[in-house]
Amino acid sequence: MIYGPCDYVPPVTVEILEKRKLIPLDVNEGIYVRDVKTGRVRDVVGNSYMLKSDEEKWDKDLPSVVEEVLASSQPLGKAVARSKSSVVTYKAPHNTAVQIYDYKSKKPRVVFGPELVMLGPDEQFTVLSLSGDKPKKPHVIKALALQLGPDFMTDIVIVETADHARLSLKLSYNWHFEANREEPEKIFSVPDFVGDACKAIASRVRGEVALHNFDEFHRNSAKIIRIAVFGVDENRKVKNRFLFSANNLVISNIDIQSVEPVDSRTRDALQKSVQLAIEITTQSQEATARHEAARSEQEAKGELERQKIVDEAKAEEARKALLELQAASAAVEAMGAASAEARAQAARAEIQGLSAVEQATLTAEADNVIAKSELEEIKANQEAEIAHQKALNDLEISRARDLANIESGKFKRIVNTIGRDTLRSISLAGPEMQEKLLGGLGLKSFAISGSDSPLNMFGQ
Repeated sequence: MIYGPCDYVPPVTVEILEKRKLIPLDVNEGIYVRDVKTGRVRDVVGNSYMLKSDEEKWDKDLPSVVEEVLASSQPLGKAVARSKSSVVTYKAPHNTAVQIYDYKSKKPRVVFGPELVMLGPDEQFTVLSLSGDKPKKPHVIKALALQLGPDFMTDIVIVETADHARLSLKLSYNWHFEANREEPEKIFSVPDFVGDACKAIASRVRGEVALHNFDEFHRNSAKIIRIAVFGVDENRKVKNRFLFSANNLVISNIDIQSVEPVDSRTRDALQKSVQLAIEITTQSQEATARHEAARSEQEAKGELERQKIVDEAKAEEARKALLELQAASAAVEAMGAASAEARAQAARAEIQGLSAVEQATLTAEADNVIAKSELEEIKANQEAEIAHQKALNDLEISRARDLANIESGKFKRIVNTIGRDTLRSISLAGPEMQEKLLGGLGLKSFAISGSDSPLNMFGQ
């Protein structure tokens, strides 16, 4: 390999076998490359690549059914021939799963959509061959992606009742997969889950319908089929799901779209039964209409009687009102005479009352004047008595003051007459001498204070 850009002049012994260019690849694009020395094939994805001297493009062959599915998955008007050396890609739609098996490692891998699936050199798609049409036929639908649901499928089941009536049931089932991310390949363990599920459900329905006669099945078809498919719990209540543990397929609901007899006799019997049911319904409706008419007539009669009673009650009320008005008129007349007499008596009583009030007012005023004069006289007497007593008290106080002044002057004169020396001698003399001296002085009691004798009392 001589990599450019450069100028190369080959010798005469060199032969140019091939000119190669860089292969541009997008992030979601790739090519298969084979090493011609070892035979190992690998894929190159997401980067532009130049083949080496010992490498070549390798063409990956796919089964024809895979080619058809890949071509049908292309948008309309954009279908182009696939380059076999390009990496095989498939856009897994939303809520789907695609299984790829690696023949080299002998391990499958599951890709959940939406996702772009890119096949390795040793990998192949797991092709789903599903049943289709109504009733279900095998290998009708070819697909690479497994729908996870919820979705529905429809099937036609031929059943026979206990009285040998053959019926064609058109049933629709709601289903979905409970995909386990730890074991994703489990949902691909049943190649044709549609056919297997429809066969299992049809078998259950046939077995349950065979236990009932036509009339009973015709009346309770929905309950019988739900019990056949879902079963009952310990409380005899119909369950709400049917799980296929092999691939985690869940039947969540069943709908009976139609029930048609297969043979003509059963169809005639069903038609007669329907006609009989229509006649019974018609007769029932007629009886209901007659009963309703009779009830309406009775209600009308009752309403008329009630209206008569109401009218009579209103007439009695009118007579009662007339009597009340007459009684009220007589009462008004009697009340007028009584009112006039009562007003006269009231006026007389009012005049008498006013006179009594005026007389009482004058009497009260006179009593008030007398009480005031008596009060003033008492007050004057008390004030005169108080003034007299005050004058007496003042005279007594003045007399006591004058006597005290006389005694004090007398004592002062006695002291001045005796002299200080005489008083000193008296204070130093004994008690008997003091008594005699005081007696000679004409004193009954006397007290002298000194440093030697703080308090000496003498009395006679």
